[in-house]
Amino acid sequence: MIETVITTNKMNPLVDPVMHIWGWEVALYLFLGGLTAGLMVLAGWLALKERGQERFPAIIRLFPLAPVFISLGMALLFLDLDYKVHVWRFYAAFRPTSPMSWGSWILLLVYPASILFILATLRSAFPGLVSALEKRPPLARAWKALSGLVAFAEKHIVLWSRAVVACGVLLGMYTGILLGSLAARPFWNSPLLPPLFLVSGVSVALATASLFSSHGDESRFYLRLDIALVTAELALLLIFVIGLLASSQAQVQSAALILGGVYSAPFWVLVIGMGLALPLLLEVLDLRGLEIPAFLSAVLVIFGGLALRFVILAAGQASSWPGRY
Repeated sequence: MIETVITTNKMNPLVDPVMHIWGWEVALYLFLGGLTAGLMVLAGWLALKERGQERFPAIIRLFPLAPVFISLGMALLFLDLDYKVHVWRFYAAFRPTSPMSWGSWILLLVYPASILFILATLRSAFPGLVSALEKRPPLARAWKALSGLVAFAEKHIVLWSRAVVACGVLLGMYTGILLGSLAARPFWNSPLLPPLFLVSGVSVALATASLFSSHGDESRFYLRLDIALVTAELALLLIFVIGLLASSQAQVQSAALILGGVYSAPFWVLVIGMGLALPLLLEVLDLRGLEIPAFLSAVLVIFGGLALRFVILAAGQASSWPGRY
């Protein structure tokens, strides 16, 4: 019996010396989920804020990709499952005390809310497409059948806007709640992970939208908003590290993973330096009138959001309570 335990656990490279069960698939899912959540929060908020005005179209035009992003993320989760034929079990029951059960159902709610919001903003976001659908005989019949649902969605756009904001907030925060609920990983035991993931997701979505923005006022609005988001993310990360250092011995030891340990360089160079501090500096200089390529800070913010999830996921799995081994 003892030999079996040693063979299956201690000699498993995924378990010894640390338990790294979640790999790149989960990290990419966290990134795509955060991007989707950010798009939902921004699009819904802007639709409410600018109701009746055709402003800030880049976010609205990019929003139809939200269901695509979350579908790719769910496909990555499926790849990560050991028993893929059992995936239906996530939706066979709802367990109120399980963050993973909440997450499974939140992922499903994203689809109807997103589709109804897309239909509600279809005419204003894609007038050329709608015009082509109305004029071309092969497509006119399909559009006529769809126009009733579009009119219904437009009539209740406030409701769908609020729904996508709510679903976006839930989607953006639940992954942080899930990680924080895993008590065996002291690096994740922080109440700041949910807001950190949400703010990061909104910032990544805003940076992605800015790549497709050509209007001057819109770009300046995105720039000012992203400066606030990146500043908030830096503050949350600082408080997150301070919180670990002011907590239990296990959390202090887990903080060492990014304070001189194996994940220090990725955290401080890729996440803090290249992913947050540098784009923040470039955005501030751009706002003050210095000619900075618009895409540069956006690409760095997106890269930083991806690096953040890889580092948080890896460092959390490397952390453990004293005396575990």
